Amino acid sequence: MALYFEKSNQLCRPSHHRISGGTHTYARGEVQHPILSPGHAWDADGNEYERRRGNHAVERGQADQPALEITVCQPAHGLAIVWLSALRKRFSVASAYELLQSAISNWRPTADLSRKYIYRLLLLFVSLYPFAANAQHTIFPLRISENHRYLEDATGRPFLITGDSAWSLIGDLSREDADKYLADRQRRGFNTLIIGLIEHRFSRNAPRNFYKRAPFEENAAFSKPNDAYFDDADWILQQARDRGFLVLLTPAYMGVNGGAEGWYQEMQAAGPDVLKSYGRYLGERYKKYNNVIWVQGGDFDPPDRTLANALAEGIAETDPDAFQTIHARLDTDVALNWKAASWLNLDTIYTYGDVAAKSLLRYITGPVTPFFLIESIYEEEHNATEQNIRANAYGAILSGACGQIFGNNPIWHFGGPGVFEQPKTWQESLASRGTQSMTHLKAFFDKIAWWTLGPEQGKLLVAPNPLLPGEAIGSLSVDGTLAVIYLSDRRSVALNMASLSPSAQQAHWFDPSSGKFSEAVPKNTDKAGITEFQIPQERNSAGFSDWLLMVTNRN
Repeated sequence: MALYFEKSNQLCRPSHHRISGGTHTYARGEVQHPILSPGHAWDADGNEYERRRGNHAVERGQADQPALEITVCQPAHGLAIVWLSALRKRFSVASAYELLQSAISNWRPTADLSRKYIYRLLLLFVSLYPFAANAQHTIFPLRISENHRYLEDATGRPFLITGDSAWSLIGDLSREDADKYLADRQRRGFNTLIIGLIEHRFSRNAPRNFYKRAPFEENAAFSKPNDAYFDDADWILQQARDRGFLVLLTPAYMGVNGGAEGWYQEMQAAGPDVLKSYGRYLGERYKKYNNVIWVQGGDFDPPDRTLANALAEGIAETDPDAFQTIHARLDTDVALNWKAASWLNLDTIYTYGDVAAKSLLRYITGPVTPFFLIESIYEEEHNATEQNIRANAYGAILSGACGQIFGNNPIWHFGGPGVFEQPKTWQESLASRGTQSMTHLKAFFDKIAWWTLGPEQGKLLVAPNPLLPGEAIGSLSVDGTLAVIYLSDRRSVALNMASLSPSAQQAHWFDPSSGKFSEAVPKNTDKAGITEFQIPQERNSAGFSDWLLMVTNRN
């Protein structure tokens, strides 16, 4: 019987480099030991392990949540199969010490289990813990939900795009710096990165990378890819996958108005046949990375779509399962202007205007397919404040988007040239106020069933009379058991309680600048069925005037 280990390999890889030589006790069955304790168990790929079949090491590849849901094998001299149910129940809150302590209490070693193998197993748990700490581990590839409103992973777990703009990551950084960046973004809760595969201007050695390797042979743009360059790119993409990131990968950023910032002029010179061949090369090379979604375009809607279509169709030929989307020109209606693109799976919004209004319009009038905010105003550009950044992010999600991409100057271009003055180094900017706000955003939505929410469209929010300054953006679940309202420069909000379930009696304020909750006390009005909530204080912890109100049926 043939065994299939793709998911196991994917899940196992993050832990591999963390374990010292000679202690890789998690290898799959046929390279391990021939005797398994009585009973049956299954690994991440559904391979069944039976007594004396010789297929062993059931924890093969269980680097994250599955490590705590599956069984463990006897590393050499016999370790009985034990389901780590206690760990599973405590998964979301267990500390590293608790994980080890609970693991040890659940192991039942046989008499001849040597001490060194216990040490190896402990080392394995220590190596896996940093990855297991993420309770929302994603199993790629992603797919579109049944209602076509959001993305979910291969197990059906909803996936909220919480992204960072790292356009020049491959083009500008060394492997060491790239790994530091990825570790930081993983730790701060980001799950998505938008990256340019080849850089035309916004890196120090463009179009060459940190190691001075060019993406194409000289005078052969797109026609003769340089494998050495793409080997470097592979290394970064591998690290991103190991850390659980969705990668929005741009094969050739076209540039604003097709100008010198991007590759459009070279694309014109190459022609559609060469671009389709380049697309086939990319599809074949990167189909092993099932965490990649291709992003065509780049600040431009070319008058002739032939070139963009050729590149996208080439990718689709060799990797037909790959999702593709587009980074169009500012304020483009993608659903309308790119409706003829057969390769387009996901829709995007790109605006520096009213993100919530743009998202709501797309939700109401566009086709029923997932869309997300691919770009809006970046931190440290256009005099943006952290409240502006938060208003765009929350405004998109609460108005129907399936996620949003944050951007910071200079992180998006790292050490390379940018568009605006660089206030700090990219390393100093990793802990920016905007970044912290995104960490709090991710933590907030992780606590609720965000995928059940939809724009309230006048059902929940009661228009104030007289009108109040500021804005309120509301979202409501179909069953009325959950409502979330983002307030910006607004001191109070009135709710039509008839739109909520009678069980929705728990109300809390959330400070998006600090991530802290506080009780929300309703204020009765002289209108039947209308309840008002006033913000807990004029300014939040960071001195800005934005808050979230959450009403739910549970504490």
